[in-house]
Amino acid sequence: MTSTTAVQIPGYVAGTWDIDAAHSTVGFSVRHMMVSKVRGYFTRFSGELVTAEDPSQSAVTATIDMDSIDTRQEQRDAHIRSADFFDVGNHTEMTFRSTAVVADGEDWTVQGDLTIKGTTKPVTLALELNGFGPDAYGGYRAGFSAKTSISRKAYGVDIDMPMDGGGVVVGDKIDVELEIEAVLRTA
Repeated sequence: MTSTTAVQIPGYVAGTWDIDAAHSTVGFSVRHMMVSKVRGYFTRFSGELVTAEDPSQSAVTATIDMDSIDTRQEQRDAHIRSADFFDVGNHTEMTFRSTAVVADGEDWTVQGDLTIKGTTKPVTLALELNGFGPDAYGGYRAGFSAKTSISRKAYGVDIDMPMDGGGVVVGDKIDVELEIEAVLRTA
């Protein structure tokens, strides 16, 4: 199967897809103590992709359970869930809703609105199409990689923890990395 649009994408199929969370990753990294980066993941998330006949008319929505953060250090995770950072008691979800899909050479960008702690800001994801094809169970799958960087302070995650001698414990810039596998819905 190949799309019939002006943009040729091998195996491309128009339809509605569900993110397969068991085969996907929602991750991030942030500067820690001014010398290294800490990586973390969200373990519970869901989303829907709607691929249109014209790929630029496609759309995506996603929801991330903020309580599912995992940085491999429970004390740090508990602090990130607290009012100092995500305030999970009052803001349980992070959401993304695309507003545009734009061809960028062989790759794409997905523009959309990201909401964290009740604050919505536009973001642009650099998107790589990894492929489309049948799976071993009679279904059809698609794979995508995406990256962006955001300012945590822009979303109200604005705690500053200064270090003796200068700098901060946690940087402002958050690098977001997504590895998404989605399954085409059947009728």
